[in-house]
Amino acid sequence: MPHTPDALSIAPSDHPTMPSLLIHSPAGVVLKAAPVRRAARRLKALGFADVAIDESALAKHQRFAGDDDTRLAALHRVAQLAPGVALATRGGYGLSRLLDRIDWPVMARSVEQGTAWVGYSDVTALHLGALAHKAAGPDKVGEGVRAGFWAGPMACDDFGRDDSPEGGDDVTQEIFVEAMTGLLEAVGFRTEAAFDGLEVQGRLWGGNLAVVQALLGTPHFPKVKGGILYLEDVNEHPYRIERTLLQLHQAGVLAQQKAVVLGAFTAYKKSPLDRGYTLKAAIEHLRSVCPVPILTGLPFGHVPTKVCLPVGRRAQLVVQGRDALVLW
Repeated sequence: MPHTPDALSIAPSDHPTMPSLLIHSPAGVVLKAAPVRRAARRLKALGFADVAIDESALAKHQRFAGDDDTRLAALHRVAQLAPGVALATRGGYGLSRLLDRIDWPVMARSVEQGTAWVGYSDVTALHLGALAHKAAGPDKVGEGVRAGFWAGPMACDDFGRDDSPEGGDDVTQEIFVEAMTGLLEAVGFRTEAAFDGLEVQGRLWGGNLAVVQALLGTPHFPKVKGGILYLEDVNEHPYRIERTLLQLHQAGVLAQQKAVVLGAFTAYKKSPLDRGYTLKAAIEHLRSVCPVPILTGLPFGHVPTKVCLPVGRRAQLVVQGRDALVLW
């Protein structure tokens, strides 16, 4: 894969069937280089055919991984190189600044050439923008196709941690490899017994709840009807989660879906004002006003163990007892 002298390249692995992988930083600043370099070594050890770090992945400008022009240029550069996998270093904040300027046909061509764009959290903005601007690829693909946009792990926290011999959760990494080799066709999880027998089909989409809300009413919010909407968030108190979900409900977004699947909502602080109000209470209230099935338990979000989800793919949600399965 072409790269500048400033980029880190790791020699090809012994697994020629594995895709190439390029690590880039489209959003928040990466404070230290060590996690990125550790992630590159780990990804090479997992068998990726060629692993490189984009030349501006470690750029710094305020809280961003380079100024807006730098990050925009990096996105377009990665798209033009069309690696097998374009993996974000981290989220944070920054992609919303770029949405009005992204060359969506360039992004679409990278998907046509086989690139899988992977990330979550703030990367949700890129996923939803791609859907809205018809750059995410077809909603129906043949077996073994990895190209498109994937909600999945990121380099620093999932492959570059210094508190784990593997750099991150081994289950997350195994699922990622399976997804990036075109073998992942479904993910399962445990949910409430109340949804036994549920079976719906629709386009799979969503991501970070705060980012989804932030794009509502903009040209970058996809108009998905009859979809399966998945959501997660971090550092948001249950009342803020409820308020955001209610906005999506009152805006008519939830009613247009076949189902809503909630992932992890983590790292919030309880308040003495809660007086028994919990995330469960917030979800129960939403269910009382929204007729669409709202499931919990999806292993996705700001948690060590997370699945990979193909954004925009036609999927099926099936529940038997408490066992839920999302297939595509």
